[in-house]
Amino acid sequence: MHSGRNPASQGPATARRLPRVWGAREDEIHRAYPCDELLEGPREEWFRAVTVAADRDTVFRWLCQLKVAPYSYDLLDNGGRRSPRGLTPGVERLETGQRVMTIFRLADFSTGRHMTLVMDDPKGARLFGDFAVTYAVHDEGPGTTRLLAKLVVGGEEGVLGRLRRPLLAWGDLLMMRRQLLTLRRRAEGR
Repeated sequence: MHSGRNPASQGPATARRLPRVWGAREDEIHRAYPCDELLEGPREEWFRAVTVAADRDTVFRWLCQLKVAPYSYDLLDNGGRRSPRGLTPGVERLETGQRVMTIFRLADFSTGRHMTLVMDDPKGARLFGDFAVTYAVHDEGPGTTRLLAKLVVGGEEGVLGRLRRPLLAWGDLLMMRRQLLTLRRRAEGR
């Protein structure tokens, strides 16, 4: 396993710019997350975050829904099937190794705190490269939660890697922004 931050990953100045960071605060960018240890080699770190007017347990319960649907643009990433608008019974029972959003495996979790996923689908890895992501929930105040996703993105270096990562970062921002805003609406009961 990889230990500590990779010196080849981007520095703080790069980390704070779109498309690599959306909605995350400085203190959130500098925290350690379980996904930090999951990929070897050169990598980048991307952050996406929203504030949710709901308690942490409710937000985490909606995160568990990622086992059944991606909650982004259903036409693009859910085969045109509509992501459930209500909670699916039983998906809150997590076990490492479970499938999440079809192309990820649940690598680690702490109920009510985080879900950490690794891309392990061969087709997804060919399309997107190596990915690990931690979805973390933190209390912000009474009835308010921060929902943050940290992505660790690995893959090839060289010209292809330098061209591919910015495109992936913009595409991921588009999809994950929608996902986090949808989860926020659902957790807030809207």
